[in-house]
Parts: sequence; C-alpha cells; structure tokens
Amino acid sequence: MSKPILYDFFATWCGPCRMQTPIIEELAKKMGNAVEIKTVDVDQHMDLAEKYGIRVVPTLIIEKDGRIIKSLEGVTDAATLENMLRPLVS
Repeated sequence: MSKPILYDFFATWCGPCRMQTPIIEELAKKMGNAVEIKTVDVDQHMDLAEKYGIRVVPTLIIEKDGRIIKSLEGVTDAATLENMLRPLVS
C-alpha cells in the first residue's frame, strides 16, 4: 500500500491559505515522510484544480491508493489533519 497524500490547494492571493501554510509545515515536521504533502497553486495548475473539483481555497484533499478519503474546505488545524492521516499510514 502506498502512503497517503495530502494535497493543499491554495492561491497566493488567499488570506486563509496563508494561515493554512504554517499548519501544513507543522504537520510535515510531525509526520515526516509517512505522508506525502503536495502543495498546488490553483492559478498555476488549473488542470489539477478542475480534476479534483476545487471551488474554494484552501481545500485539503487526503488521498490513499488513488482514492479520495477526505476533502476539507477552509483552514484545518494540524491535530485534525493528523488524526485523519495517522490511521492511513501503513
């Protein structure tokens, strides 16, 4: 089984996205390489934003083995994210 992927869909002009960034960085330090974190600028990667149906930024998507496990709109705290990701780590 592959490790979970956390997609962070953001935009540079988005205030809440700037709040989410340090939370994602904290999570990355805590979880190390157990989780793959991909940050996606929706203005630069409209194809991915469209593929995942992104309508709001920030949006976080947790994916495992090619399946979307959870989609979260708005700023999400590190503890919530860690609680969702821990069970998915092989």
